[in-house]
Amino acid sequence: MGANRRKRSGLGWQGAYALAALLLWLRLPPLRAQVTPSNRKSQNLDDVCGRTGKTGKIFGGQKAEPEWWPWQASLLFKGQHICGAALIASNWVVSAAHCFQRSKTPGDYRILLGYNQLSNPTSFSRQMTVNKLFVHKDYDKFHRFGSDIALLQLHLQADFNSHVLPACVPKANFSLHVDTACWISGWGMLTEDVFLPAPFQLQEAKVSLIDSDSCRRFFIPPPGTPPHDVFSVKDDMICAGDTWDEKSICRGDSGGPLVCFLRRAWYLVGVTSWSWDCRSPVSPSVFTRITYFANWIQEQQRATPTPDPSKAPPEEKPPVLVNVPIPEAGTVPKPRVFLVLLTSATLLLLILLQSR
Repeated sequence: MGANRRKRSGLGWQGAYALAALLLWLRLPPLRAQVTPSNRKSQNLDDVCGRTGKTGKIFGGQKAEPEWWPWQASLLFKGQHICGAALIASNWVVSAAHCFQRSKTPGDYRILLGYNQLSNPTSFSRQMTVNKLFVHKDYDKFHRFGSDIALLQLHLQADFNSHVLPACVPKANFSLHVDTACWISGWGMLTEDVFLPAPFQLQEAKVSLIDSDSCRRFFIPPPGTPPHDVFSVKDDMICAGDTWDEKSICRGDSGGPLVCFLRRAWYLVGVTSWSWDCRSPVSPSVFTRITYFANWIQEQQRATPTPDPSKAPPEEKPPVLVNVPIPEAGTVPKPRVFLVLLTSATLLLLILLQSR
């Protein structure tokens, strides 16, 4: 979870970039749209999802306290943390498709729930085995990192408590505006060069949503970039970030949640997908847009029978992780980009700053 704040002797190019980003931020039009109420189902999921007792007005440092983000999960590949994930039902977890490029075999993966520090499991922590794995069939097919979403069905259902709760999944017509309180969380690197140290405490950062047109301007590829290496913000993606305080996703945060507080509950609006380097100056972070895939999520859940608990593998003891390497599968992809100034006023300002 990048939150790099480097000291500078002067503005320099990086400072000028940050100032340009601030000017862009101030000019961003709000994403005004109505949230259509959904019909509440007579099941426990609607009554418990996204309700942690914490509101959208959480302030503080980068370390997340226990019980703040009870849907946060760790995805293990053969015993190693590689990505984040988010619990959306008692036996369903969502993550990023690019986290599963090493293997499509469910038995190679485990899901850790109820963890705050990966090296210190508590009585609430559980290690869950994976029954079914659904990587979206269109992942990376039509555009770079498109359809970057995967669903995992667990063998057993998790017991809900203050440390293990699902995030609410929004409907397809659910939308947000720019001043909604949104947060990212994960066990990824602190910066591009600094690993999360033991005891591997969950990190968090407050971010703001950015409209797609403005976000695209941060990711203009250099001339001559091969078509498949071009990263662009498409309709199945959503952008968020804090370029002024330099908060962003980082390596190892892939698959983790972007949640926003609305209607007295936390909604999963994005899954961590890709970004530029998490070093100063930071770019917006790009997430898989959950509303775009809401119907796909429901279809997979409806079509998949609930597994027979008696046929589930024996439940495994929650592990104590002694290191959190960031292998290739868990790396937040980095597009090649170059800075494109957005307005003549911004261009003039940067020229003046650089000439000093």
